[in-house]
Amino acid sequence: MKNLLFILILASSVAAVTPQNFNLGQITEALSRGNADALGAYFDNSVEIAVLGDEDVYSKAEAVRVVKNFFSKHKPRAFSQVHRGTSKGKDSQYCIGNLATGGGTFRVYVYMKVAGGKNLIQELRFDKE
Repeated sequence: MKNLLFILILASSVAAVTPQNFNLGQITEALSRGNADALGAYFDNSVEIAVLGDEDVYSKAEAVRVVKNFFSKHKPRAFSQVHRGTSKGKDSQYCIGNLATGGGTFRVYVYMKVAGGKNLIQELRFDKE
């Protein structure tokens, strides 16, 4: 009985620290701080980036440069999540939030898919609020 209780406690603690939950917290923190390198750690090999209507698919390294450029022009002050969700199959996750910057507020959309046991950003959008 003690072994069963131990296994149940261990399983629930492992489930609480899923890659989806861990990655999303790190991603929102990187957005808040304007840290493109930290955000880039969660980019897939190719990422669709849209900045103020200008969108394209970039390699991971190019995507980091595009986001750095955006952050240099619009210094982030804070990011707040407005909504987040998970697909029925739990193989993708999204987050929508507001990024307060020195140049105004932007609506940010982050779409992630599970690959190799962790969520990787497939799409990132910055739209003027």
